[in-house]
Amino acid sequence: MDTFDDLLKQAEIAHGHLCAGQILGVRMAMLGCARLGIEEPRGTDRKRLVTFVEIDRCATDAIGVVTGCRLGKRALKFRDWGKMAATFIDLASGRAIRISAKESSKALAREMYPEIENKNQHQMRAYREMSDSDLFDEQWVRVTVEPNEMPGYKGERIACDICGEGINYDRFIRRDGKTLCLSCAAPEERYYQPV
Repeated sequence: MDTFDDLLKQAEIAHGHLCAGQILGVRMAMLGCARLGIEEPRGTDRKRLVTFVEIDRCATDAIGVVTGCRLGKRALKFRDWGKMAATFIDLASGRAIRISAKESSKALAREMYPEIENKNQHQMRAYREMSDSDLFDEQWVRVTVEPNEMPGYKGERIACDICGEGINYDRFIRRDGKTLCLSCAAPEERYYQPV
């Protein structure tokens, strides 16, 4: 695995700027990989790792850089829970660890660098230096990754009987003898509305 500083530079390039969330994400992913014994998540170990992220913020981009997990590879899974947390799963062993940022780390960062007024700046400096135990909570967990959620899964592609759009990865329902995409099955729950 690259060094912490090299990974931070890569995360900054991928994300567009360096911030406290990037530092948290890099450290969180490095810790998750270390706890699982995955030394080369983007290299020889790249097919072993699936990562669930719980926030759509800066840390998620950094986690993707460190782990090599991407939505397009089906190895990065997003759960919109608004938490600075991620779960790292070793598919080879079945072991999984959930790592979350401690809320107390913000106050500790202020205590460490009270002379720095800018919140992001004192957090960036402190988050580089804090111990893992001051920065994160760790919990070994069990995660079942269903076959249709696995990277490389090739499911049947079916067209929706209402809109005609293709549907991948078993993301359809059957109702009254028809195959429906999730959007047509519950139009009131769409993230968009036709105009």
